[in-house]
Amino acid sequence: MPAERLAAGARLALTTFTTLPVRAGRIDRAVAGTAMALAPAVGALLGAVLAGVLLLLGASAPPLVAAGVTVGVGALLTRGLHLDGLADTVDALGSYRRGAAALEIMKKPDVGPFGVVALVVVLLVQAAVLAELAGRSAPAVLAAVVTATAAGRLGVAVACRRGVPAARPEGLGALVAGTVGPVALAAGTAAVALVAVAAVPGRPWQGPLAVAAALAVAVGLLRHVVRRLGGVTGDVLGATVEVVTTLTYLGLALSG
Repeated sequence: MPAERLAAGARLALTTFTTLPVRAGRIDRAVAGTAMALAPAVGALLGAVLAGVLLLLGASAPPLVAAGVTVGVGALLTRGLHLDGLADTVDALGSYRRGAAALEIMKKPDVGPFGVVALVVVLLVQAAVLAELAGRSAPAVLAAVVTATAAGRLGVAVACRRGVPAARPEGLGALVAGTVGPVALAAGTAAVALVAVAAVPGRPWQGPLAVAAALAVAVGLLRHVVRRLGGVTGDVLGATVEVVTTLTYLGLALSG
């Protein structure tokens, strides 16, 4: 891969998935594909920051308070775009409309009841799991939060894999749909699974299994979205981030 494309892809990944003040460079489908392939790495970086927030606050504040603030910081560092995408996607799917009619619902600025419920459930589950994780050792907290946030962005790479169409001829979905090849996807999956081994002390298999299960649900959701909407959009990518992140957190919190 040319160094110029890699650098441009890294910048695009950072500006797409975080609020870091990075100037975007060249943007085309090749660069977009690189950015989506690098999304798990950006998620890992974000996870390291959030784990630091959780550990720092957890040393002096109740676990649930530390967890709630950590979830809020995560939304702040991503401009809440993934949460907005989740709400819009759930509203469109909940309308039972298809194609252009469903896509039109996603464009509306207001949030419907389905979207509100989805947001509340996701935020509550993430906060509850983070409160439980706060009681674990610092290395385990770091590995768990990095695993979940990286897995969420790995879900974007899955949504942008070859063969998945865009729902519209314009927008982020059209730019990135079908741009991630199998080699990049396999490399990202292996990297996230490796980090996940350390996410649950004494149970090295649980982290990778949690990631695999969350991605399997995401694949099923994406198939449903393609049937209903005709393909993926930027909102669908945001929804995928939140669904996979939340399900991975749940998998990491389960005890035998």
